[in-house]
Amino acid sequence: MSWSVRIPADIEQDDRIVGGFTARQLAILGGTGALLYVAYLIAGERIDLLVFAAGALPIAAAGLLLAIGRRDGVALDRYLLAALRHLVSPKALTSMPEQPTAAPVWAAAHSGPRSAPLRLPAHGVVGDGLIDLGPDGVAAVAEVSTVSFALRTPEEQDALVATFGRWLNSLSGPAQILLRAQRVDLAPTINQLVEGAGALAHPALTTAAHEHASFLADLSARHDLLRRQVLLIIREPADGGQDAAAARALRRVEEAARLLPTCGVTVQLLSAEATGAVLASCFDPAAPPLRADQLAEAGEVITRGEHQ
Repeated sequence: MSWSVRIPADIEQDDRIVGGFTARQLAILGGTGALLYVAYLIAGERIDLLVFAAGALPIAAAGLLLAIGRRDGVALDRYLLAALRHLVSPKALTSMPEQPTAAPVWAAAHSGPRSAPLRLPAHGVVGDGLIDLGPDGVAAVAEVSTVSFALRTPEEQDALVATFGRWLNSLSGPAQILLRAQRVDLAPTINQLVEGAGALAHPALTTAAHEHASFLADLSARHDLLRRQVLLIIREPADGGQDAAAARALRRVEEAARLLPTCGVTVQLLSAEATGAVLASCFDPAAPPLRADQLAEAGEVITRGEHQ
């Protein structure tokens, strides 16, 4: 006998215990109710019932909002707790636990702005997914897919961890796994739906296309849509020249592409255009991706008002 089980899209969401509420929500609502009950037992006989109800209403509303409210997809109580930790935590530009030493005298800031070319460690994109680092060598950038670890059985999880560990042990040089959150622009998809709706074979399909375009437009207007991108960066020093470093970096990416698919993920070397877009987005992660005609050419000086 087999059973059909519905699995939610968000497998990390909390289980709903009673009446569609999670254990965390029930704890907040129960705590709010207990607080009001104890307050009524203490002061209920001393003050008028209407006065007590007027004072208890904001507390009950705050508890209800704290239990069911959400901000940017995060439960409101967790959002407020994270904001509180941010406010009380020390604001430092270093993760060192001890107090950092003062900057040397020669590093003191000088008054007045100074215009100068911005020297970056990346000299340019020399090939598919290859970044020229000058005397520091070459870096290869590849995009890696993801795998749902929580949906796997314990045996499958052990196998995934073991395979990933074998890849880590096989590394012969520096490697970085970078997780990026990118804004999603639905405007091209919406325009494509609207433009192609008139060519559909049935009026019902045309209506459905327009309704879906309206849904996507409303979704894009009400939410900050993000997508997650996982990048694998392989770096090789310039020993033996840039060509030799590029060959070693590509070979290490090919090794990762052979080993990691056994974990259920794929490794795809980025094209030169995609690598340039990644580098450009690092300067303003919150901005939408730049078009190809908005990117500066190699060696071109960017002035104010150009290539925004």
